[in-house]
Amino acid sequence: MTAVKVVDASALAALLFGEPDAEAIAGRLVSGRLVAPGLLAFELANVCLVKCRRYPDQREGLLAAFRLRGRLGVEEVAVDHAGALDLALMTRLTLYDASYLWLARQLGAELVTLDKDLERATTIG
Repeated sequence: MTAVKVVDASALAALLFGEPDAEAIAGRLVSGRLVAPGLLAFELANVCLVKCRRYPDQREGLLAAFRLRGRLGVEEVAVDHAGALDLALMTRLTLYDASYLWLARQLGAELVTLDKDLERATTIG
């Protein structure tokens, strides 16, 4: 049986945009069914936008990297917004981050993230 892994935007952005932690993230994602809430594409697009504004000379490369996101094979899974809201209130996370945590808990899945607050929240409640 293939393990399910919930992967957040910080982890996938590291892969797509060649950030320092990309290799470590790639190792964690080498096997398993990758899932994420539907907001993942919006978050990755926003990361790309911020990088394009910060590094205008790298715009074409950044946009090309963003277009590769579909090749990562991440399946979008619906999140119960009320449940994620309750979790956000309990953990003091943003609703966006809480949606990844909620999904990981619902699926009994590993959460792959580079977000320190989100990682810490995995031990709460």
